[in-house]
Amino acid sequence: MNFTKMHGLANDYVVVNGFEEKIEDPARLAAAISDRHRAVGSDGLILICPSEKALVRMRIFNADGSEAEMCGNGIRCAAKYACERGLCAGVSASETESRLRPVTIETGRGVLQADVIRGENGTVRRVRVNMGEPILAPEDIPVALPGETVIQRPVKLADMDLLLNCVSMGNPHAVFFVDNAGEVDLARTGPVIENDALFPRRCNVHFAQVETRRRILVRTWERGSGITMACGTGACAVCVAGVLAGLCDRAISAALPGGDLEVKWDENDNCVYMTGDAVEVFEGQYPYP
Repeated sequence: MNFTKMHGLANDYVVVNGFEEKIEDPARLAAAISDRHRAVGSDGLILICPSEKALVRMRIFNADGSEAEMCGNGIRCAAKYACERGLCAGVSASETESRLRPVTIETGRGVLQADVIRGENGTVRRVRVNMGEPILAPEDIPVALPGETVIQRPVKLADMDLLLNCVSMGNPHAVFFVDNAGEVDLARTGPVIENDALFPRRCNVHFAQVETRRRILVRTWERGSGITMACGTGACAVCVAGVLAGLCDRAISAALPGGDLEVKWDENDNCVYMTGDAVEVFEGQYPYP
């Protein structure tokens, strides 16, 4: 099986062309190929497949084999891969304009649009994605708490007294604003909160430290993958939660361990826009099945 290793801000994925490769058991493949000691190593697997609704379809599997609804860093990689390899009709990899028409990508949260931004050599350097409107109703996130929203709600989780903020960007996020995110024992608290009974479909866990109203430091425990260098949907959720909590502006720079991600919650269309790098590392072959 041919594959491509890619990353967005060091949130790394094995990308497989589903137009050419037939993967019968992607969950098993994801768990096997993501092993950093016995295989390629990654935070998960991305399949880029044909779609009847968009130019391509992205399926994302976590390192434990579970399928996620959405992935912010992954969708930027998918847009770059599909555009540069001619999978998007009318968006040729040989074009050199800095901006082209949007690449439409079918995901678990619907069809999203990505604007590719090319470098001098014509390759896709950065991608801006309309991530859609944030989901705030507890039953739709889901989180087992009453009310219209869950913003700065006092809770006790992982033996810590915390203020919980819940946002879905197609996948569930729990955001906690703290004075010092670096002091949090993420390896201990992350899995406990991810699997707490409050979250019927588990959750992604983020500890966020507000440095200024336009810059927030974020550390993440991702559902099904553990500690990662960056989480695109998580950065979007942090921005939304920060705005609703009165802690930040609508446009922020999310400072992630893997680098900065630009996020804007537009007040005109209520959509969240995410802009960041997409990088191809290498190509290879993996013995599948």
